[in-house]
Amino acid sequence: MKDLFGKALLDYQNGNYSEDIITSTNISEEDDLPISYLFRSFKDMPKIEQKALKLCKGKVLDVGCGAGSHSLFLQKKGFEVKAIDISKGSIEVSKQRGVLHTEILNILDETETFDTILLLMNGTGVFQEIIQVSKYLTHLKNLLKPSGQILIDSSDIKYMYEDDDGGYWMDMNSQYYGELDYYLSYKGQKENPMKWLYLDFETLKLACETVGLTCELVLEGEHFDYLARLI
Repeated sequence: MKDLFGKALLDYQNGNYSEDIITSTNISEEDDLPISYLFRSFKDMPKIEQKALKLCKGKVLDVGCGAGSHSLFLQKKGFEVKAIDISKGSIEVSKQRGVLHTEILNILDETETFDTILLLMNGTGVFQEIIQVSKYLTHLKNLLKPSGQILIDSSDIKYMYEDDDGGYWMDMNSQYYGELDYYLSYKGQKENPMKWLYLDFETLKLACETVGLTCELVLEGEHFDYLARLI
């Protein structure tokens, strides 16, 4: 990784903002990701994120913390929060903004235990591929304290394959339709392509059952997105 995402956050944090991040996938055109959105306050967050933050309890792990907006909100509410990200720039920005406990870390390398594990802004994306879902869920389960919970959001992107006649053009014999190649560029530089996974709720629920987790639908958003609680 060139950590262009982290560089963009650092530029914005340090007053060097001049353009936004550009993202695309193998099934979608380029789109701007406003960097300012990653620094949003609670009142500017989607309802799904607000609900997840309100459901947090005990010691919290914020996975893929980005600029630290979720961690900062919880910290100000008195929660003990650990914020992790594989992006060095993201962790540096989180520190600069006041997040007290941060670490550059892949979730699979985490060893502490928590009352709440938070995976927001399409949290299932960190699973990368459908074949890895059970591995990640099993590891997350092992990080939970007794009566702990995982709060995770995602979207059912089946709608992106719909044609004008209401049919679907996806190849049902190929890989799971929510498994995408994700591309990011910033200030003329291109990041190495990443795998990114959008999981529909029923697929997530089934995967949870196979590893001994109960998956509850907490809230549905306005555009095929949802928040789930895993216990």
